[in-house]
Amino acid sequence: MNFLYPGFLFALLSVAIPIIIHLFNFRKFKKVYFSNVQLLKEVEQQNSSKEKLKNLLILFARILAIIFLVLAFAQPYIPLNNQKTTALNNAVSVYIDNSYSMEAVNKDGNLLDEAKRRAKELIKGFGINDRFQLLTNDFEGKHQRLLNEEEFLKALDDVKISASNRNLQQILNRQANVLSGNASQYSFLISDFQKNIAPIKKLETKPDIQYSFLKLNATALSNVAVDSVWMLSPNHQPGANEKLVVQLKNYSEEEATNIPLKLSINNQQKGLSSVTILAGKTKKDTLNFSGLKAGWQKGVISIKDFPVTFDDSLSFSFKVDASLPVLSINGVTAGNYIKALFAADSYYKLTENAESNINYSNFADFGLIVLNGLKNPSSGLAQQLKTYLKTGGSIVIFPDLDSDIQVYNSFLSGLSLPQIQSLNTTAARVDKIDLQHPIFKTVFEEIPRNLDLPTVNRYFNFVETNNANKESILSLPGGKLYFSKYGVGNGQVYLSSTGLNANDGNLARHPVFVPLMFRLTLNSGVENALYYTIGNDNTLASKRISLGKNQSLKLTANSFETIPEVRQVDGKTLIYTADQIKKPGFYNLLLADSLLAVYSFDNGRAESDMHYLSKAELDNVAETNNLKVYDTDKDAVKLIAGANKIGQTLWKLCLILSLIFIAAEILLIRFFNNTKKTI
Repeated sequence: MNFLYPGFLFALLSVAIPIIIHLFNFRKFKKVYFSNVQLLKEVEQQNSSKEKLKNLLILFARILAIIFLVLAFAQPYIPLNNQKTTALNNAVSVYIDNSYSMEAVNKDGNLLDEAKRRAKELIKGFGINDRFQLLTNDFEGKHQRLLNEEEFLKALDDVKISASNRNLQQILNRQANVLSGNASQYSFLISDFQKNIAPIKKLETKPDIQYSFLKLNATALSNVAVDSVWMLSPNHQPGANEKLVVQLKNYSEEEATNIPLKLSINNQQKGLSSVTILAGKTKKDTLNFSGLKAGWQKGVISIKDFPVTFDDSLSFSFKVDASLPVLSINGVTAGNYIKALFAADSYYKLTENAESNINYSNFADFGLIVLNGLKNPSSGLAQQLKTYLKTGGSIVIFPDLDSDIQVYNSFLSGLSLPQIQSLNTTAARVDKIDLQHPIFKTVFEEIPRNLDLPTVNRYFNFVETNNANKESILSLPGGKLYFSKYGVGNGQVYLSSTGLNANDGNLARHPVFVPLMFRLTLNSGVENALYYTIGNDNTLASKRISLGKNQSLKLTANSFETIPEVRQVDGKTLIYTADQIKKPGFYNLLLADSLLAVYSFDNGRAESDMHYLSKAELDNVAETNNLKVYDTDKDAVKLIAGANKIGQTLWKLCLILSLIFIAAEILLIRFFNNTKKTI
């Protein structure tokens, strides 16, 4: 036999109290003189023997009552045959859902406050030697240790609403990291159990842990959320017209009418709208604005929707560049068409390199690289361009049709592009243009019936075995490649089958050439994320940042500052924030006193769906005999003592025996030899 709480056995010393009382009779006797005591003496001797027996029985009853009462508190048990005979305590993990949905109310008030009350009630059901883990959605390091009851209750009072949210499997895995060893292990999850918390697969549980889900019931609420935003162009010019697409979602069962929508940039109102959304549907709206100056822009999209408000705004940030740098690598006979094109607009800053003198080190500084009539493109150039494409760069290739096809194929192969089959010298005219492609989508106000398209005198025929990453922009008869876009790495390559020289065709002098080049340039470059999600996105991307010796980056906001981990990968800088971002808003990336970037963090939208798992659905998710689901409005939460893990418990028997011996003591005192004496 073993004991769950052997410390209580020290209380057996209290057995000495009735023994001391028995050994020392504190009653005082008074002498009474009689003339004839012969008969009285006989009666005295008879009662004295019965009195001694009575006192001994009372003593034994008291001793056994105290012994079994102490044993009941020590909780004896008979271990299983394969169970270790070490003393066991309880290890208890309590998860408190502190996501935004727990701000909802029910008949008992705020859900988070109710969860705290339930946790306190659970803790009272355990002993002083038990240890407790408090777990929340924050998954902080301090939650990875066991606390005593006083420490747990203090930590419980400090729990606040958090922007983070977790699914059931993540929570159970986190609890399992703490619940280990020989102690009896209990897991409690107190939550409203929104549907987003359910795992995709069946839950994985540990057989040594007794799991309990305590479902809190919230009042059903309607909700409309700002779901997401995106820009229609990755590049932004000072003073240019911009288009922002906003997606709203109605999570309720009723139509949301005339929801006011507001756009602010740098605390200045830039757009207003009103949106009606059908029940359970999403709605997109496009807002136009202009008048931005060069620099980082801080935008906020907001709506007015009650009572759920945490998802009524979404912040985002982007940069308006004062100029867009373009690099043109020119062959000997390339001509001046590219130079003349970009010289017409001061926004574009053109840098030219001769094919024989290429500066590979600054490729990452350019939004677009044009290969104009290269005669002998090398494999080394292909390797450098491939690294550039990994960072999201854009390349345009106008080949020199007089170059060696085998040399060009080696270069194209290094970029995972189609191979040249032959040089075609038969004149042809482009017969197809994709007017729905982003490059041409808004160029033509009205499409002419007989559209004048470029002609070509000679061009390369390509062998195209895989068109999965191809977008045909201009095509020759038979679907042959004339000018197409290929996705390579994180960037894109625009490949032409002909050059810009007059001998090759009239593309460079054709009216379509200017919008083609300007629009693909504006759609080039790295499109940085407009915003990040708290709890999900812990890695920020930036153009390559060169750090000197003893230099470090800082990420700052109001009452917040941290030095993030920095890594240089594929020509760009990755900034790791871990889980340090807890509040939505704008965060500045600084190098010394220089502002390098502004990042926006927003709350996730998983909590916006105010639909909950029913008790029956939770039972289906569980599907294991060591997991119980309780509806706190209907079910009494019963702690399972874990007899199936430690063996046969005996504390109830001990308590019953203690009560029996107390009753025996009372009966002995009341009825044993209690007749009146007469003389």
